[in-house]
Amino acid sequence: IPASALGRPRVDVTLRISGFFRDGFPGLIDLVDSAARAVFALDETTNFNPAKGNGSGARVYGSKPGAYGAGLQALIDERIWDTQADFGAAYLEWGSYAYGKGRTGNQDRKGFETRLGQVEAIVQNQDNREHDLLDSDDYYQFEGGAAAAVASLQGHSRPIYHNDHSRPERPVIRTLDDEMARVIHSRVLNPKWIDGVKRHVSKGAFEIAATVDYMFALAATTGAVESHHFDAVEAAFLEDDDTKDVISDAGAAA
Repeated sequence: IPASALGRPRVDVTLRISGFFRDGFPGLIDLVDSAARAVFALDETTNFNPAKGNGSGARVYGSKPGAYGAGLQALIDERIWDTQADFGAAYLEWGSYAYGKGRTGNQDRKGFETRLGQVEAIVQNQDNREHDLLDSDDYYQFEGGAAAAVASLQGHSRPIYHNDHSRPERPVIRTLDDEMARVIHSRVLNPKWIDGVKRHVSKGAFEIAATVDYMFALAATTGAVESHHFDAVEAAFLEDDDTKDVISDAGAAA
């Protein structure tokens, strides 16, 4: 898009792709990389085109060939972390493999650190409403891992956005804090959902425990879950002592 038509500075974007995306869409990786290279080559000032000032290194990173995830799950599951910086270190180590023209998963820890050190905002897009960010470990691994790495490198947190692209013609942009509160109040504290999962007894208890696990992991990596969220969830399940214990333990740890 020409500068005259864009009417604002360009945005320098770096993608942290999943292993599935790497394996399934190599053509799209090359397309994104070629777009970045085209932007680097434009005859524009760095004020309008920050990518020129930030350097022409890779803009697509992922896990090494054959690997998946973002490296945080073991830290949560095995309780082998002490601070947010531990998650940031795992995210950097696991995801610092560059892709694009001439790059087929080359380790580039320095380049990845440089890019994250320049980040002004973290964006996670969700393209369907069949699940939410408390349904999967992927969100705390990728979204939370990025937040932890950026905070570790820059010494402070950056804004995090969790975007709803389930209707491409009308995307909805929310902060992670807003999305977290929305999911907790609309699903986790919804009496219809609570009654539904309780009918499934042990399977229902598993669903509740998993939801609280993901709340805890997002609290640890991003700080987007407040103490009153855990209190509200605990209160909603007071009738079930086993579930209450799980929620109390997670809230205390967070």
